[in-house]
Formats: sequence, C-alpha cells, structure tokens
Amino acid sequence: MIAIAFGSNLGDRAGNIIAGANQLVADGAVKLLAISSLYETEPVGCKDQPDFLNATAIIATELPPLALLDACLAVEKQLGRVRTLRWGPRVLDIDILVYHDLQMNDERLTLPHPRLPERGFVLAPLAEIAPNTPVWQGLTVLELLTALQDDCAVRLHRKLLLQGGEIKLG
Repeated sequence: MIAIAFGSNLGDRAGNIIAGANQLVADGAVKLLAISSLYETEPVGCKDQPDFLNATAIIATELPPLALLDACLAVEKQLGRVRTLRWGPRVLDIDILVYHDLQMNDERLTLPHPRLPERGFVLAPLAEIAPNTPVWQGLTVLELLTALQDDCAVRLHRKLLLQGGEIKLG
C-alpha cells in the first residue's frame, strides 16, 4: 500500500485538497484507489493559525518514492504553497506516509513518515480507508490510533467521493 496525506488551512481548504488530489493524478502517473473523508483538526506545532482540514488517500503508482515526492511538491507549488515557517499555515501539504513496506531514510524523505504514529489527524482518516493495514513496525493503523496519546481533537468534517478517478465533495 502507498498512502499519502493532504492538509490545508488557508483559503478554500476543501477545494485545495480536492484540487491537489486531482492535480496529482492528472498526468496518469498516480492513480487514486481510495480517499478518506475530510477531518478538521487543530494545528500542531505553531498553534496561532487556522484549523486544518486533512484527508488521506491510497494510491497506485510506478513512480519511485523520490519521484513521487517531487510530484507531490510540484502540486503543492502549483496550488500556491510557499514554505516559510515549519508547521505553519499552508495552502496545501502532501506527505507520503507509507510506500509499501519500504523503509527509507534519505535527506529528502523518510519512510514510513517519522511522525505517523503520533498524528491523529493522519491516523483517523487513514483508519477510515485502511484500518487493518500494518504501517508502522508491524502495527496497523487502528492499533496506532487506539494507542495514540495525542490531545489534538480530530472531527469528521465532510465526506469525499471518488468518482471515475476524480474526487468530489460528498
């Protein structure tokens, strides 16, 4: 399984996530297999910013991990992301969570995502679409979510629908 996460807390948050997901699959190198609902969460790290909407997706691709990262970063940039403050506000953030069972520690990309087991805003949406999939040291998404000691509230916001390979609000 290859899983990615989307987050946005500036502008049309839902629209940014939908546009980012649709843009990522536009050239055919990435195919969406499943997408979670949107979840609203408080910001982590820098608290003085708007709440985030988050979603996760299961994808299929022949792109190797670093090429997938480049594709994700290109979509972020196309939609107006400017990197200034770590964990600061953003139009769109796309993270690779897991890439099959690959373990990787490159200066540009660590897999699985190093903060995956700490983030309810990623685990809750991922549990919706892949609850029993092992993603971290043999633990499933649901096991990680159950053991989570994150005090950040994660609230279901709105359903997303995958129709004909394109994402729409439900």
